[in-house]
Amino acid sequence: MGTVAELVRRQWGDHRTGLRDEHTTLTHHQIAAGAAARAALLTELMPDRPGSEPHLGLLLDNTPEYPLWLGAAALAGAAVAGINPTRRGAELARDIRHTDCRILVTQRAHLPLLDGLPLPGLRILVTDTDAYQALLAPYAGAHPDDTFLRPVRPDSRLLLSFTSGSTGAPKAAVCSQGRLAAAGASLVSHFGVTRDDTHYICMPMFHGNAVIADWAPALAAGAGIALRARFSASRFLSDVRRYGATYFTYVGRAVQYLLATPETAVDHDHRLRLGFGTEAGAVDAARFEERFGVRLVEGYGSSEGGAAIRRTPGTPAGAIGRAAPGDDLAVVDQETGRECPPARFSPTGVLLNADEAVGELVNRGRSPFEGYWRNPEADAARLRGGWYWTGDLFYRDADGFLYFAGRTDDRLRVDSENLAAAMIEDILARWERVAGVAVYAIPDPVSGDQVMAALALRPGAVFEPGAFAAFLAAQGDLGTKMPPTYVRVVPELPLTATNKIHRVALRRAGLMCDDPIWWRPSRGAPYEPLPPP
Repeated sequence: MGTVAELVRRQWGDHRTGLRDEHTTLTHHQIAAGAAARAALLTELMPDRPGSEPHLGLLLDNTPEYPLWLGAAALAGAAVAGINPTRRGAELARDIRHTDCRILVTQRAHLPLLDGLPLPGLRILVTDTDAYQALLAPYAGAHPDDTFLRPVRPDSRLLLSFTSGSTGAPKAAVCSQGRLAAAGASLVSHFGVTRDDTHYICMPMFHGNAVIADWAPALAAGAGIALRARFSASRFLSDVRRYGATYFTYVGRAVQYLLATPETAVDHDHRLRLGFGTEAGAVDAARFEERFGVRLVEGYGSSEGGAAIRRTPGTPAGAIGRAAPGDDLAVVDQETGRECPPARFSPTGVLLNADEAVGELVNRGRSPFEGYWRNPEADAARLRGGWYWTGDLFYRDADGFLYFAGRTDDRLRVDSENLAAAMIEDILARWERVAGVAVYAIPDPVSGDQVMAALALRPGAVFEPGAFAAFLAAQGDLGTKMPPTYVRVVPELPLTATNKIHRVALRRAGLMCDDPIWWRPSRGAPYEPLPPP
């Protein structure tokens, strides 16, 4: 199928269950009908005018309205901007204005976020109100072929997905109908998704993880979806059992939350067969499979779509995979642009040449990157020298398998040696007392960086400096520059709205926080409490 609109139309006449949540059950046919009704309403409320964009914003939790409006936008030839409900004030208003939203679809719980914001000309629809139902009612008989704002083609803009904004205002990555449909079809083929599967969507739908890697393959395969309004570790297994879910997407911190829930004798009692996501780490992935009997597959991709890595048979432990067909991926030195040497490993798997092997992943071939909305400077930064620069650190072994080493922003330079935070985190995550780890740089008083780690402990565990030091000493792949100088013990790690660790907040706080911090004055010295600031 060339467009998402075609996939939505294909549901017409299919009376199998297609969508469920706590309050709603819809067939595939009802999903197509609901999308058609909203597309017809959209065409009436937002006629195509010269100089104006057919953009709508969705400020919603994962309710049925979210996929219904995605389908409506696809049918109508409109584009959806996923609005992050954790944004506030001027930043929230900026996101809505920046993406040229003419209509905002929201729910009563989020209305207070909009109070007093300068949003002239914006039409707001509140889904859980009688007024909304009355507005939608006249279009109940709409057909998916009835109306459209603009002709739908594979290159029609469909998504404006905001990046994290950790280094400035969030950028809105463009995703066309053709790219989203192709991404869904690719995952269907790769994971063998069938119409009998049910995809559990618990990651927020304003982010590409849920839409591109969960909703799109379900739509492409004709599979069902089950929604959780917001991620809940305590409700995860009961939801999975209730809906017969077979597939879900994750980010690393969500996996850590699930592992931190109390174990039961029926943790394997479900139909779930696969989780697909990023940054779980080899240790947590192994723990998850042992406890729940579910394989986690680490993937690599982004809302921008500039590069993709596929896991293939024979992928070594710890590796993500190889370049997807058509991609010319390379790991290069960020300053010189030269390709980094292959990684060399010890007999026990320790990376021996991290300083020279770790570099930024670039796509030197044709990139599916479709640009950022109204941000030519960001486009130029991504496409320097005709290559697509991912902003992520990797290393490649002699057989071409790629290993994730963190974000370029998470690189540390200790005693003139470059270190990747993700590699240190993977090692520290082995400590049995740890539920979550974040490693980041703080400035060294002389030059470069010092390693700081934030540790969230498992329930009932306590931080004992001697035990931690003994654990570090026992790790054969922990290089001499890797042990943290500072250890901050936190009740829980700070998260972004997409459940990723908020390293920017940790770096900003540095040593100025109320949490206990332990430090070692010199390498190999015992850890001791750092006096409060």
